[in-house]
Amino acid sequence: MDEFAKISVEEISKRDILMIIKALEYTGENTKISSFLELKNSIVKQLCLLSNTTEEEFITYLEKSF
Repeated sequence: MDEFAKISVEEISKRDILMIIKALEYTGENTKISSFLELKNSIVKQLCLLSNTTEEEFITYLEKSF
């Protein structure tokens, strides 16, 4: 199980990444459980660092892929 300490996003499609982000956002807003929004923000922040873009640019890129 130690091999799951970190997970790579290489095998996750852009569509799935967008679905995860939107699901966390929706759940956080509708349940008022801040942990969902914090996780969403953390994931987006890390992905933006990897892609050297802003959050808005990154989300727009994912949305335009469909």
